[in-house]
Amino acid sequence: MTNYLHRGDLPPDIDFGDAVAVDSETLGLIPHRDPLCVVQLSAGDGDAHVVQLDRSRYDAPNLARLLGDENVLKIFHFARFDVAVFMQWLDVTTTPIYCTKIASKLVRTYTDKHGLKDITRELLGVELSKQQQSSDWGASDLTDAQIAYAASDVLHLHALKEKLDALLVREGRDALARSCFDFLPTRAALDLAGWPEVDIFAHS
Repeated sequence: MTNYLHRGDLPPDIDFGDAVAVDSETLGLIPHRDPLCVVQLSAGDGDAHVVQLDRSRYDAPNLARLLGDENVLKIFHFARFDVAVFMQWLDVTTTPIYCTKIASKLVRTYTDKHGLKDITRELLGVELSKQQQSSDWGASDLTDAQIAYAASDVLHLHALKEKLDALLVREGRDALARSCFDFLPTRAALDLAGWPEVDIFAHS
């Protein structure tokens, strides 16, 4: 297993195959306010690529091209946030999408614990550390601990997808999941446009 750190953009010669695990680190949880600092990716091969973005320019055409590539599935945990962040700071609509949090909520109805740490522990028997979650991702130099934390969030998403896919099929909810995934760019656009907490489908 190797964690690669790239500054500014993703190198153009990395082949992630037909599915790439993706996550991001920001300076907060409000997509239009809090800058995007880091994007981490993995092909599911045990290696992680951590991109530390240049926040003065956000000039990352290789990364943006991958996020918008309709031939490469992007696997997230809580894709709604990451997709909104990429839309805001990289000006890219991420597609197609798979969200392990949505999949978990559709099939693990026996629990209200759908965090990445929870489902990774249950479905894969792997314990993830969240110690660096609230660290300063805007620092000019990331620590080894930060890089390792960022990598850990994408290293298991392919395996989680495989487990969750089997459960979605078993419960007959795979088509419903796909419809939810397809709606995520619109949900992200609504968040950025000012409707983050309002259910526009509600009666009142």
